[in-house]
Amino acid sequence: MLQNKLGITNAAELARAEEKISKKKAIELFESGYLDSLRPGTYMALAEIHKYLFEEIYDFAGKLRDVNIAKGNFRFAPVMYLKAALDNIEKMPQSTFDEIIGKYVEMNVAHPFREGNGRSARIWLDLMLKKELNVVVDWSKVDKEDYLMAMERSPVKDIEIKHLLKQALTGQVHDRDIYMKGIDHSYYYEGYAVYRTKELN
Repeated sequence: MLQNKLGITNAAELARAEEKISKKKAIELFESGYLDSLRPGTYMALAEIHKYLFEEIYDFAGKLRDVNIAKGNFRFAPVMYLKAALDNIEKMPQSTFDEIIGKYVEMNVAHPFREGNGRSARIWLDLMLKKELNVVVDWSKVDKEDYLMAMERSPVKDIEIKHLLKQALTGQVHDRDIYMKGIDHSYYYEGYAVYRTKELN
């Protein structure tokens, strides 16, 4: 159970509140034009997105995690190597679709925040795609189960996630409904967080 600013002590209740607030903040982020001021592909851009979405809920919003975390059997980048990993990711090229997805996969392995990585990173991904290729992902065309399985396998082989996302590209880069599908496409099933990360000792 994550400590939160809302004083919620029930996991399902926190998941519902988190989803509602982060969606409201995501709309604000889109409509304010603030996204356009961020430098696509940088860790700072991702941190600003995360902070904007979650600052009303968590003290750690936009801050690099200081604990090791895992999801299922997969362990994300250890804290001691996290800053070095982020430096390397920032230097990765992002001029083609394959390069951008490769960068997205590496950022997922890094998982720099204690919670809320997926939603923040999908906005970050679309920011890169929009700047470099003038496209974004229409997440409504990406099957949730297929996506989760492809992302799980992507550190070993990213061809599956590349294929999945390439089929869902759209030129409707200013469409708010399409943008919001990246937030909808999270780990919520009937209000319960079923893919929440766990902290490791």
